[in-house]
Amino acid sequence: MTTQIMNDALITVEHVNKSFPLPDGKGEFNVLRDIRATVRSGEVLALLGRSGSGKSTLLRIMAGLIPPSSGAVISNGKRLQGANKNVAMVFQSFALLPWLTVQQNVELGLEAQGVGREERRQRALKAIDLVGLDGFESAYPKELSGGMKQRVGFARAFVLEPQVLFMDEPFSALDVLTAENLRGEIDDLWNAGTFPSKSILIVTHNIEEAVFLADRVIILGANPGRVRGEVMIDLPRSHDRTSNRFKALVDYIYTVMTNPDAEVTGEVSVAAPKVTVQPSRSPYAKPLPHVRAGGISGLLELLVEQPEGRDDIPRLAERLQLEVDDLLPLLDAAVLLGFAGIAQGDVKLTNMGQDFATTTILRSKDLFRQQVLENVPMIVSMLKTLREKQNGTMRSDFFLDLLDEYFPRAEAERQFATAVDWGRYAELFEYDASEERLYLPEPVVAEVSE
Repeated sequence: MTTQIMNDALITVEHVNKSFPLPDGKGEFNVLRDIRATVRSGEVLALLGRSGSGKSTLLRIMAGLIPPSSGAVISNGKRLQGANKNVAMVFQSFALLPWLTVQQNVELGLEAQGVGREERRQRALKAIDLVGLDGFESAYPKELSGGMKQRVGFARAFVLEPQVLFMDEPFSALDVLTAENLRGEIDDLWNAGTFPSKSILIVTHNIEEAVFLADRVIILGANPGRVRGEVMIDLPRSHDRTSNRFKALVDYIYTVMTNPDAEVTGEVSVAAPKVTVQPSRSPYAKPLPHVRAGGISGLLELLVEQPEGRDDIPRLAERLQLEVDDLLPLLDAAVLLGFAGIAQGDVKLTNMGQDFATTTILRSKDLFRQQVLENVPMIVSMLKTLREKQNGTMRSDFFLDLLDEYFPRAEAERQFATAVDWGRYAELFEYDASEERLYLPEPVVAEVSE
């Protein structure tokens, strides 16, 4: 497969929106908003986004497994109605039938299409050989390692010879070494021109994986999921991870993903991405990053040990063995509270962050409280509500109802739990879980600035 990207559009997404009803008929939760994207023949396309960006939902809409609320998916020039016969999918979970052998699992899709027994057998054996499982045709899933099970998943998709192979975080359930080995083998097949599909669409939250495998990366924003922009991976195949350009691309994507308001131009340079100021909304509309105060404190203590309190984000992720969905919320929280800043793929402590990481426990709580009151409108609003009550207490349901206007119930509860953790650490309020009530501590330790 050559690196030149052909202009033939195999799948086009036109202004797709997807919403799900909120509980108790309180409206809808918008998962995807005005998605426009194209999968072209001859390319590997990555959909990259953090939790809440609707990556997997979009993939399933393009596969015809769920319908969009509005908009359309065009596949092979025709508007998609029902399952997309031009794609096959490799899932995160292995999804093998334990009572069938490797060969029988691989033949399942062909059998469903009515393909004859001998043709099924020949095509299955070819696909099994392609993924390196020759000799395991009669083995059952219980006899296979995780990596071998996922190879069966790839063979089951390959045997269908789809126009586009969809991969939904296919390596995330594997250990690091197995994932790296299988990722490399898939890349080798593509580069050798022996891949049984015209294109690959991979959903991932792993930035290095996206830059290593893809020719083009679409970056999705979250809440709701939307296209922020795309980045061309202008590297010769196979992509050399040690090259300066590879590192620059990774740093750029880390920077824009850790700054949700940054403009994704696709022009990767040393300049910091442009930030667009968003209009103000309800204090309950902007989500808090789901990390505990102790995690924020731990991150700052690690950074303060680095020269100038600075670290390269990809190197930090590797050193801590953290996935993007685990590291980015920590970075988001540190930036939100004014303890750190991010530029050109690096995170650097601010003077306030340096002070927080090196002072006493009591003073660190004072600094945390100060920064929460200056930078977290949700907690400020909660505190004001408590102070307006004569008894200084309020049931949690009141705040959950406010959050329900912007989030599904499960996410509203997570937002409330994060706000409670931060507020308790800052000694702004307390929470009685048995009564499900927030209340002011006695005496009140902080005033809310107007």
